[in-house]
Amino acid sequence: MDPKFVEHFATDWIAAWNAHDLEKVLSHYTEDFEMSSPVIIQIAGESSGTLRGKPAVRAYWSKALQLIPDLKFELLSTLVGVGSITLHYRGAGGRLAAEVFHFGPDGKVTKAFAHYAP
Repeated sequence: MDPKFVEHFATDWIAAWNAHDLEKVLSHYTEDFEMSSPVIIQIAGESSGTLRGKPAVRAYWSKALQLIPDLKFELLSTLVGVGSITLHYRGAGGRLAAEVFHFGPDGKVTKAFAHYAP
């Protein structure tokens, strides 16, 4: 992973969330990306915890932003893998989170997995 790409992705992704700019957040993902998160079960009511495609994830994230209008993320660290990045951040209510992003050849996220401290 190119260090400039990694830095740009991390700062742009955090800034888009902090601006509550859902379209800017979604611009980082492919049309058919897959998102897995335990919060999907709570907010979207999807028992598998996984959503596929921008329309489904847009609806989920839109609802989440309505439920947490003061949502802010604080980036703590960025970890780099092979074709993937993990962002470790402080999220809603100060809760620790780590999100793993897998990228396609176009530099867009194809799969994302969110993890939260209990």
